Amino acid sequence: PEEINITPNGISSDAEDASASASKTDVPDNAPEHCPGVQSDAAGKADACAGCPNQKICASGEARKPDPAVNEIQYKLQSVKNKILVLSGKGGVGKSTVSAQLAWTLASRGHSVGLLDVDICGPSLPRMLGLVGQEVHSSAEGWSPVYVTDNLCVMSIGFMLPNEDDAIIWRGPKKNGLIRQFLTDVAWGDLDYLIVDTPPGTSDEHLSIVTYLQQAKIDGAVVVTTPQEVALQDVRKEINFCKKVGIRVLGVVENMSDSVFLASTGGAPAMCKKMDVPFVGSVPLDSNVLVAGETGKSLVELAPNSKPMTRFNTIVDAVLSNLQQHKSEAAPNAQVEIPPA
Repeated sequence: PEEINITPNGISSDAEDASASASKTDVPDNAPEHCPGVQSDAAGKADACAGCPNQKICASGEARKPDPAVNEIQYKLQSVKNKILVLSGKGGVGKSTVSAQLAWTLASRGHSVGLLDVDICGPSLPRMLGLVGQEVHSSAEGWSPVYVTDNLCVMSIGFMLPNEDDAIIWRGPKKNGLIRQFLTDVAWGDLDYLIVDTPPGTSDEHLSIVTYLQQAKIDGAVVVTTPQEVALQDVRKEINFCKKVGIRVLGVVENMSDSVFLASTGGAPAMCKKMDVPFVGSVPLDSNVLVAGETGKSLVELAPNSKPMTRFNTIVDAVLSNLQQHKSEAAPNAQVEIPPA
């Protein structure tokens, strides 16, 4: 398979036409069309496997063994107390805005926070954290995340682009490889919270992060939506994705509420009641949120007494409460690693 050349100083990207099935994270780059995937019972045995250079190893069962990166990631993240995904089935609802302000708010309360951007094709966090133009540096421990403050650090592909307007034209396996490197090669250190900002949908990046964190454990997800049904219909799919892969939904956030986006079917509160997931609050469509994202500042600093900041404080309180309850239920006799607010 083609080697992926990823370094802190740049990315070697190509747009060659790989297999149509390469969007699966368990399909090798050089697999033929209709490859069933190396984890399938039909691996190496299906008609599509005839002539594939990987057929022998797939048929032997070697390819179905657990990825060694899973245990490596568990070891590397053993000092990260809580890992939270920010998800949505719909694009443009404000996942990165919510991720950034959740991280800022937690950091303002004295927590040690890491923010991982796995939106490979559309990284927004460098701008939203005021880090445009920053670079990733290597040390003996691995890649060093970029620090916003002493207790808030960020890692994104946006730091590795020679030009911030460069397009990332990758299929699934390359995205998968970079996410693995973000989890194995980044020296996150001791963190109270690692917030993972994801792209829209339920595809490559989501499957990769869920697979790689099998042993390190995902502690829950915050799902973001806007009030209108065109967003909710995709967010429901994301919630069902969480249920299928065993991720606890810690809360649904309705962004851009109190605005022109009409909640024609009852908005996020009605959806949450129907799907039996917690609704943790709404964020109004407010110019302070826009300015915070565009200038890379926190609402804590920019508008501490504003309505959006009040809402974010309420949301963080609810998410942490649900997280503590979830961890207590999962291990009732264990020490729950939720830092005090």
